[in-house]
Amino acid sequence: MEPATARPADAVPDGWVDRWLPADLRPWARLMRLDRPVGAWLLLWPCWWSTVLAAGAAEVRPWDMRVLAPLAAFAAGALVMRAAGCAVNDIWDRDIDGKVARTAGRPIASGAISVTGALTLVAALGLLGLAILLSFNAPTIVVAIASLPLVVLYPLAKRVTHWPQAVLGIVFNWGALLGWTAVTGDYPGWPAAALYAGCFFWTLGYDTIYAHQDREDDIKAGVRSSALALGCNTAPALAVFYGLAVLSWGSAGWLTGAGPVFYAGLALAAAHFAWQIRRLDIDDPANCLGLFRSNIRFGWIVFAAIMAGQLG
Repeated sequence: MEPATARPADAVPDGWVDRWLPADLRPWARLMRLDRPVGAWLLLWPCWWSTVLAAGAAEVRPWDMRVLAPLAAFAAGALVMRAAGCAVNDIWDRDIDGKVARTAGRPIASGAISVTGALTLVAALGLLGLAILLSFNAPTIVVAIASLPLVVLYPLAKRVTHWPQAVLGIVFNWGALLGWTAVTGDYPGWPAAALYAGCFFWTLGYDTIYAHQDREDDIKAGVRSSALALGCNTAPALAVFYGLAVLSWGSAGWLTGAGPVFYAGLALAAAHFAWQIRRLDIDDPANCLGLFRSNIRFGWIVFAAIMAGQLG
């Protein structure tokens, strides 16, 4: 077993990384957050939602290869690019991470992986991501490349604004545009824009919840977050963010002619949002982490709603 100091405080205890991987490989798996897949799911959901939404608009059945192939490619791409993004983030934040209890044991901050090693990993993952991207049509490639400057600059946001979560919302949901282009072959239109807007507000909400885990350490480290900006006003703000998300997604469904089953599913998604707000305890890190992770289940609700709406 590797020394405890080499394990981040938020690493999954006795997870598959500890059980199955040699000690030398564990820091690399943790750098890519392979033991914590929630981030990959949150990156993937906008891609999958948009793909299925576009299928309905283009009158393509979900089991057609024009839909299944992008779904599979997006799944692989989300895993690879999320891993690369985590490595880039940890390179930028290595000094800050060392001052935060939850992140002090991350591989770069703790010295388990050098910056040079991390950059080599980013390059390898970038090449793999490029290979996946080249399997898509030309409009998808163009739209994806347009997001790269934002991806690189995101880690700087917490140093200059109290709303790095808003920057994350812009970057992390680019897949809401890509799924549309992958199926239709056209550049994103209003339905994709409405879906993207809803995903932005969703991210603004769930990442604010996540950021409440680190409020005290962030103050000491001199970094900013929406959790610090909102404080005890977080719950009312979440109601606004999540309300705007539901309205935006409802507009996307209306623009694509989704059936009534879609709106029933969207109502269930809204109920999940209400549950998150009602359960939230911003002073309990475990509570915040659990609610953040619940967005994997939330993603399945919205995916099923869009799918059923296109079939209904």
